[in-house]
Amino acid sequence: MLEVTSQLTFLGLTFVAGFLGALMGIGGGIIIVPALTIIFGVPIKEAIAISIVTVVATSISGGSSYVEQRITNIRLAIFLETSTTIGAFIGAMLVLIVTGNYLYVVFALLAFYLAVSQILSVKREVKRTESNDFMNITQDRVSRYLNLRGDYFDAAINHKVEYLVKNSILGWIVSFFAGLGSGLLGVGGGVFKVSIMNIFMNVPLKVAVATSKFMIGVTAATSAVLYFVAGLLNLDYIAPAALGTMLGATAGTVLMNKIKVKWLKVFFFLLMCYIGYNMLGKGLLLTLSVRLPFT
Repeated sequence: MLEVTSQLTFLGLTFVAGFLGALMGIGGGIIIVPALTIIFGVPIKEAIAISIVTVVATSISGGSSYVEQRITNIRLAIFLETSTTIGAFIGAMLVLIVTGNYLYVVFALLAFYLAVSQILSVKREVKRTESNDFMNITQDRVSRYLNLRGDYFDAAINHKVEYLVKNSILGWIVSFFAGLGSGLLGVGGGVFKVSIMNIFMNVPLKVAVATSKFMIGVTAATSAVLYFVAGLLNLDYIAPAALGTMLGATAGTVLMNKIKVKWLKVFFFLLMCYIGYNMLGKGLLLTLSVRLPFT
């Protein structure tokens, strides 16, 4: 049983994870897993299992809030989740027969590419959001058939933003590989999903965040059941983890739509750089026995 002080500390950490998760459409595992293993000495497999539960909690809280605010594109979420789930399932199966050492480097390079793309598109995204310019593209057949277009009210600029979705098949394929990497390497796919929708598919960043938040809970719920059956869920941590992330996610969803897009872009740039650096460090360590500083 955790001491009261430890419970409060962990509650605070999970609140931060839930807050950032809701703000950027991610699960928050990049905060929770290191905290559990380094600070509390929890075995890595148990830490991942607890993190998965928090993803479900933050997705329920944050995802439902974004749906209520009518920011989430549910049709797009369902469309992309089909490929992500298939990729994650295949990745989980491949873990048993292949090594993912080199894939860490590949996904690190992808993370750096997406980071640079995010920071270079700040001015363009701000201009397009303020001028409602997301409609000036050619909608592809799949997007038109599935009616993936949408709109939302941006509280930061106080007007409605409409958008069309393009490159649906490309987005579906890239989402498959994001899911594959998630299943094979155990990395969170939320940050990749957001960037894929925003950069490749003409989806406004805030919609991408909300839609990703809706999606990650679906995949995590399945994994949580498997971890429960395997007996890896440490109940001492589950209650504060779920409570902290739900409270944090609630706060994050209230704030996200009020933040200007340029700052969300900057946050994503920093997050992608962090993820890319850590994945590169792990890949180089496993393949070349080279350790990068701070990894």
